[in-house]
Amino acid sequence: MASYDRSRAGGSPRPLETGDTWWYAAVAGEAPGSFSTRVRTRTRRACLGAVLVLTVTYAGLVLTATGRRWGDAAVAGRRADTVAATLIREHPSLAGLTTLSLAIGCVLLLAVGLIRGRYALTGAAAGAIVTALALTGLLQRYAPRPPLPDSGGTFVPSGFPSAQTTLALGIALGLALVVPYRQRGLAVGAATLWAVGVGAHTVAAGRHRPGDVIAGALVALAVHCGLLALLARKGKVHPGARRGPALVGLPVTLPLLLVAAAGLDAGFWLLGATLTPPTTGAYDPAQLRLAHRCGQALAAGVVAAAGLLLLALLRRVELDGVPAHYRLDGPFVEAAGAPPDCELVDPFTEDLDHEIS
Repeated sequence: MASYDRSRAGGSPRPLETGDTWWYAAVAGEAPGSFSTRVRTRTRRACLGAVLVLTVTYAGLVLTATGRRWGDAAVAGRRADTVAATLIREHPSLAGLTTLSLAIGCVLLLAVGLIRGRYALTGAAAGAIVTALALTGLLQRYAPRPPLPDSGGTFVPSGFPSAQTTLALGIALGLALVVPYRQRGLAVGAATLWAVGVGAHTVAAGRHRPGDVIAGALVALAVHCGLLALLARKGKVHPGARRGPALVGLPVTLPLLLVAAAGLDAGFWLLGATLTPPTTGAYDPAQLRLAHRCGQALAAGVVAAAGLLLLALLRRVELDGVPAHYRLDGPFVEAAGAPPDCELVDPFTEDLDHEIS
């Protein structure tokens, strides 16, 4: 338990619990024992919510015939969408650049953490990415799914969830653990926009269905929320500055918010027109194109929303360093026997012979 989360010496109206905060309660006006507990509670709920949405996505887009046909239509629609088809055809190097960017992202994440000396948090971020990829591999290999009909190689095998999206968003969310507090929004927001592009490319290139990208983002989000809940339980979080960080990250968080809102709104609006494809006969090219754009919008919206959700969970939450000490001054403090000015002290002195009445 950290020094800023230690329990009171006595007089508490209820049994003491891990996370009881006394100095922050006195200085910032928070309820006793609230900060670590609140961070742990909200991150744990976010983890369970991501798992629940992942389960619903798997049941709706993999196990149902309608969901599978919609995913197949979104994959086939990349050829009917002239914009996406032209981009992939004229820039075949995008596939290699995507792989290269993933490798650079891993190196950048480790480099930032090690240069800043945050070895434990760097290891935790790397462990979260490895865990997310391991869960992705297990789901790809062992999650039950109906066999695909023989389509002559028209559709790619189900890759639920997408490992590329899991890795890209895992790197973006992992940056929240290692970058400085004031640059968190800028770094995580920019990296999440890059993860959106990685997910969009996998769908446009026909490597994954939109549901695979959505599932990959949910796996990465669930693992990182679980990690944050564990850090909060161990008292590794403390209050951050109330002003400043949000303004620094605004140039990227605002576009990310627009991507999330527009993607989810457009995706769900188009989903009503594309989720009931014809059960017999060939698709109309316009329907295929609409299904592809619907899938791209939903995938982009979910990935962007995952990054924004983690930033919201970590709002005013510091993960590295130590909390700022508070210096007491004045004649009453001097009379109470406070340490010299060169020493930093907590809000209350340890001299029990003086009381404030």
